[in-house]
Amino acid sequence: MPRAVLFDVDGTLTDTNHIHVIAWWEAFRQAGHHAAMRQIHRAIGLSATDLIAHLLGEDRDRDQDEALAAAHDTLYGTWFDRLPALDGAQDLLRTLAGRGWRVVLATSAGGAELKALRRAIDADDVIAGVASADDVEAGKPAPDPVHQALELVGASAAEAVFVGDTVWDMKAATRAGVRAVALLSGGIPRADLEQAGAATVYQDPADLLSHLDSSLLAEYERRA
Repeated sequence: MPRAVLFDVDGTLTDTNHIHVIAWWEAFRQAGHHAAMRQIHRAIGLSATDLIAHLLGEDRDRDQDEALAAAHDTLYGTWFDRLPALDGAQDLLRTLAGRGWRVVLATSAGGAELKALRRAIDADDVIAGVASADDVEAGKPAPDPVHQALELVGASAAEAVFVGDTVWDMKAATRAGVRAVALLSGGIPRADLEQAGAATVYQDPADLLSHLDSSLLAEYERRA
């Protein structure tokens, strides 16, 4: 079976978590809800429905969910032409592909948003597959996106590594039996990521790239 490296996108390959925070904050404000930005930040990485439930509770008026998500999408969409990739993101993907890894994106994004993120990363030629919000019934922290990503490239959990930046990423990977590498570029504290299952932690894609030969991924390469 091939080795696979699964990447979250927002906060892991693109510097977009705080854009999401602002867009969700404004969407909630327009609908008459107050949500603290720090609480929204901790919820980034969840699907829209799960994020709304996390912040407003299960006893909320669920008839508002679709309008809240649409407002967020409209607000976030104003940034599509200038979403920034994180330093080293493209080089990391290309380097791993060159070392024989199948590179797969496992993200809560879908549709036009995912297209904009892929344009920002600019590495489509080395991305072997994408498991998006459009492809699974349950998003992170459920293991479904990780299972879908593995299935796309015919890889086993034992031959895969997940790279993400949120607690939800770490939990999804762990529940799927995939070891996880965390990045601090999404703004989540190291201790929270380690508690959620991160095997190792790096600052950002550039930091992981510079330490690749001593990383968890190199361990997998050496045992092949």
